[in-house]
Amino acid sequence: MDMKNRESLYVAASLADAVDALADRGAAGAPLAGATWIMRAGLRQEKRDLAYVALTKIDELGQVAILDHQIRIGACVTHAQLAILLSGLPECRALAEAAGRSANPAIRQMATIGGNLCTVNFAAADLVPALICLDTRVELLTRKGTEEVSIEKFLALRAHLDPDCLVRSVVIPRKACRSAHIRLPLRKAGDYPVAIVSVAAELGSGNMVESARVAVGSVEPTARRWEELESALVGRRLDPGYAAELAERHTESFQGRDGIEASGWYRIKVLPSLVRRAFQTIERQV
Repeated sequence: MDMKNRESLYVAASLADAVDALADRGAAGAPLAGATWIMRAGLRQEKRDLAYVALTKIDELGQVAILDHQIRIGACVTHAQLAILLSGLPECRALAEAAGRSANPAIRQMATIGGNLCTVNFAAADLVPALICLDTRVELLTRKGTEEVSIEKFLALRAHLDPDCLVRSVVIPRKACRSAHIRLPLRKAGDYPVAIVSVAAELGSGNMVESARVAVGSVEPTARRWEELESALVGRRLDPGYAAELAERHTESFQGRDGIEASGWYRIKVLPSLVRRAFQTIERQV
């Protein structure tokens, strides 16, 4: 048996090394970055005897490239780094806010954007709805090469990725839009949010909404776009109160999940108020 297969923790020296190590381990292997989700696997009665491939020594995965037409973020960039690096970019305020308010300061120093994306059973992941509203693409790396897919497609297939598949980066197109991320925790910092609304909107003359992407997280098992609301918003003047009224009319498509922190019906009930707050935030950016 290859030495890599016998180690419970293997530190990859390069992307190619990481992909090979994951392929060698097959279903018994898993990538390891910040480990903020993995370290609590026992509390969730999940399997813990995996052979981990550590990615933290791969410099490329910790890089952020802010270009004229896009922003490329390596999978191992932490929430804390994102909050700082993206804070001055109007189109990325939703992601900067999501990263800067998720969990607590200690977790933000360790948790990575790739880990947030890849955690299948984490409905309350803050970064995911922010990435959805920003029309993000996910770059995947396997032994066969690289492939970019939409974030919606990635969320649909992430539970069934081949063992040698690794998230290399996320790619955000730069647009003349404003964005906001609003979360509702019940008690204090560190709580998982009951519901999340992330919005990105392009505005024209007279603050008319020319395009809108609205994403909802924590309400259902997986974050998703609110396409009915998006369609209702386009062609109307930016008005937070009316946006909330439209949201109230278009909640029937959601199936709220019950959890220890909130019932499903309550998660849906608070969405219009979060939409209002999101558009108030965007209104202040104009």
